Amino acid sequence: MNRIEKAGDVGHRTPVLIVGGSLVGLATSLFLGRLGVPHTLVERHRGTSFHPRGRGNNVRTMELFRSAGVERGIREAAAVLARNNGILQTPSLVGEAGEWLFREIDPGGGVARFSPSGWCLCSQNDLEPVLLERARELGGDLRYSTELMSFEQDAEGVTAQVKSRDTGEHQTIRADYLVAADGPRSPVRERLGIGHNGPGDLFHNVSVTFVSRGLAEVVGDRHFVVCYLTDPEADGALLPVDNQERWVFHAPWHPEKGESEEAFTDERCREHIRRAVGVPDLDVEITGRAPWHAAERVAERYADGRVFLAGDSAHEMSPTGAFGSNTGIQDAHNLAWKLAAVLGGWAGPGLLDSYDAERRPVAEATSSRASKRSVEHSHPGYAPSAEAAGAAGGGGGAGGRKGGILNVALGYRYPQGAVQGADRELPVVPDGLRLTGEPGSRAPHLWLRRAGDRVSSLDLYERSMVLLSGADGAGGWHTAARRVAERLSVPVDAYRVGTGPDAELSPEGETDWAELHGVTGDGAVLVRPDGFVAWRSEAAVADPEEALRQVLTTVLDRD
Repeated sequence: MNRIEKAGDVGHRTPVLIVGGSLVGLATSLFLGRLGVPHTLVERHRGTSFHPRGRGNNVRTMELFRSAGVERGIREAAAVLARNNGILQTPSLVGEAGEWLFREIDPGGGVARFSPSGWCLCSQNDLEPVLLERARELGGDLRYSTELMSFEQDAEGVTAQVKSRDTGEHQTIRADYLVAADGPRSPVRERLGIGHNGPGDLFHNVSVTFVSRGLAEVVGDRHFVVCYLTDPEADGALLPVDNQERWVFHAPWHPEKGESEEAFTDERCREHIRRAVGVPDLDVEITGRAPWHAAERVAERYADGRVFLAGDSAHEMSPTGAFGSNTGIQDAHNLAWKLAAVLGGWAGPGLLDSYDAERRPVAEATSSRASKRSVEHSHPGYAPSAEAAGAAGGGGGAGGRKGGILNVALGYRYPQGAVQGADRELPVVPDGLRLTGEPGSRAPHLWLRRAGDRVSSLDLYERSMVLLSGADGAGGWHTAARRVAERLSVPVDAYRVGTGPDAELSPEGETDWAELHGVTGDGAVLVRPDGFVAWRSEAAVADPEEALRQVLTTVLDRD
């Protein structure tokens, strides 16, 4: 009797089963739906998040939402916080004391040089419904109040038992692949016996939601993303929900000292908030509490056979900088195109090995950076070791206390994986931002004209491999790409870039597309569906067709 028969009759078959319907699970569904991959998602809770958390969506994440067609909807959902900027640190909100750790997320609008998108402050409870609606429109089978009970995998797929928490009904689902986006205590990861690397727990907070009609007057025109309040007897982090009367306060919690969650009564939370703000008689109505744990952990591996980890099931990070949720969404995007390619038959199963090779080093570097940023911001409740505090350093510049984080958000790279010609000696997260077309890095952004429409070069990348070459046909790349695509049955969109009559794409202004991508006019750049450079040829080669064939065969694990 085989494993499927042992599990009972298969009631449902799907190419991909997603376990977890929070932010990363929904993003996985959205990206798979965009690529035409049928899938089923199960989530034990009844619906999307109702607690305002995970609000910072960085530039790279918004680029992905742009390509998925939901950027506008997200910005509409986030409109109430559109004017909030910067991080304030102050003993209280009364008086003039305190300082801005940084005043603007994007001072001077410098991000526009690198991206068609920008940062977006959208709380998870507002973001998830946008993703859910679009994922369902794209055909996703999303099942809430449905819990994964068990699963087994074999050489050909995964057999899962799920249970409806509403009816108690059990069903067997057979999938080609399973994506575990089931959170930091991931039952799937534990079932696989996958351990962690990293320091572990960093600190603990209780997130308190409350209503105060008088707090907006105290805050005044200081429309911050977060305010760190530093009274030694009542420190915490204050976050606006609507800038009017709904707020969140993160209070330090010390379970390691025997402090219980139940100790955070309404009265205690109310008095803590009043003292932290500096207004003894402030009106405060407590509406909810949710404990959370900041940690630095990365799974020892991101895959086991046909099961993949994504988001918090794969990595935990300090919340300072919102790196965790963004890294998880970017995990989902990296994995989705690879699953689509393998299921679509134009890549071999070995392509999926690159998911771990690419994403795990990014998480390791990013989680370390998140912990350092918590030190820099003196996050309430975090008492780092002397070694960790010293490692965080200080000063300005990228990565400094008052520096930007664009290099972490946008500049990370894949030295190994589904790339050819990447420099393995360069760091995964560089000290500065360098987007100049190197293999393994996110392809440069430039504005183009295509059939009269203005598009970003990043808009070209989603469903296929893309080859950029010169408009005059130099190097023979355009013709070679079409031949190789047909020969290998691989989707390759080839574009000639320039001003000539054969150009499909024309750069705006004086931009030299070739120089921007680190090649000459007769060179070429091959970009993956996720917008990362797979390979480039700086100049013409003797046999461009054979060169492309070899690259595509290697990158996509083709025989």
